[in-house]
Parts: sequence; C-alpha cells; structure tokens
Amino acid sequence: MRKTEPMGDVDPADFYTGIVVDVYGPLKGSVPDPRAYAGFISRWGEPALELGCGDGDPLLALRADGLDVEGLDSSADMLAGLQRAAADRGLDVVVHHSTIEAMDLGTTFRSIFLAGPTFNLIVDDSTASTALERIRDHLDPAGAALVPLFIPDPVPDRHLGRVREHVDHRGRTLRVSPTSTERDEVARLQTTVLRYEVIDGDDHQIVEQPWVLHWHTQSGFRELVADAGLDVEDVVAPDGSHAADDATEFSFVLRRRSLVAGAVYDR
Repeated sequence: MRKTEPMGDVDPADFYTGIVVDVYGPLKGSVPDPRAYAGFISRWGEPALELGCGDGDPLLALRADGLDVEGLDSSADMLAGLQRAAADRGLDVVVHHSTIEAMDLGTTFRSIFLAGPTFNLIVDDSTASTALERIRDHLDPAGAALVPLFIPDPVPDRHLGRVREHVDHRGRTLRVSPTSTERDEVARLQTTVLRYEVIDGDDHQIVEQPWVLHWHTQSGFRELVADAGLDVEDVVAPDGSHAADDATEFSFVLRRRSLVAGAVYDR
C-alpha cells in the first residue's frame, strides 16, 4: 500500500521524526570522527555536552572511551534510537530532549560542542541569538564551546530527483531524494524539499519535508556572538588551521565573557 504523508508546516525541531529517522541513519553519509571532539574535550575539560547529538555519533564513541559527555537533541525519535544503541553497547549515557534555544539543564559544562553544522538548522538570527545565550549560560567560565558552520552551495538542478538508496537488515528499501529547492540570499536561507521513502513489501511510505539551512558569514556571526556575551577564541578550518576570512566552512571556538556592560554572568 502506497501512503504519502502531506508535507504541511514542519517545525525545524521536528524534522527528524518518523520514517525520516529510519532513512537518515543508513544514508547520512560520513560519520564524525570522535577523535576530533575527544581532543577538544581534552583541551577544555569535562564534563562535556554535545548539542544536536542525534542518533549517537560521536557521543557513544566518546562515552565508550570513558569521557564524561552528555547529549541534547530536539528529536525524541533520534534520542530513542541513541538510547537503544547505548543499551546494545552496554553504555550509560545522559541525554536531554530540548532545542538548543530552550535548553535549561541547571548546570554548566567545560566543553560544549556540535559535531557538525547543526547550528545551520536554526532558521533565523533571532533564534540563533537565543541559542548562543543558552550556550553561554551553560558554559563554565574556564571552558569553551565549538560551533561549526558552513555556507551551503546552491543545489544544482541536476541533483533534483537524484535518489540515494539503501536496503537495511530487515530487507526494507530506504530512499531519499531532493525534489525542489529555493534560495534567499538576503535572508540567508536555502530550503530543499526532501522526499523520504520506506518500501517494505507492499507497504510504501513517503514523507516530503523541507530541509531549511540558515547560513552566517563570519562577520555576522561574530556580531551575534558578541551580543550573546561570548568572546571568539578562534575561528578554525576543518583541518584545524585558522580559517580564512572568505572560507565557506569554519568552526567558532567561543568563551564565556565574564563581564559584559558592567554585569557579571554568574548563572
């Protein structure tokens, strides 16, 4: 039976739900190298917090190495998968169900990081500013936060309709393909409608959802960082060197500012 679910208005925080989660794991491509984040934690200390931890890469690998790392994600379905994987590996892991802009964990961390440009999924500057404020409030004064960002290339027309496919251990065929794209250079938004499919015998489920990316220039992000009461420690390229000003892929290393406009952040 073929069943297509209407796209409707999807909150970005609810993107990774239902069959999207089933398809995402096998077709997500590269997995973050846990060694890079282990090095960041070694530099800035524990406890650590991974924002946008998803289904557990690299959080579970870091926990397997004995590091004190918790996770946070807006998708309950992704966290459920993470917890199943943790149980299969005999790992204890603490995770929190929240968006970054709403997190209120009642504690601070020496290392806060995103293992990839998940921050680009925050679709406007106002929400991004609030998310940075929440990062500030959860960051130990001696610690640092790592926020990877990228400026996406336009989606070429030739990529529309191109299907990626995987057959999972249950014999289901999982597919994802982009069907349309729009780009707004002024708002710095790129919206690509993705078609997710799960074919299990005669059962054919289809979901189409908009994948929205909001990008930042380095100068623009510096302004948001400053307004949030954070300082820029460094801006690094993927190879660990200092990022060029015109780089389209870069990570901000942020420190909590102790004194801003005469007020001490001591939450």
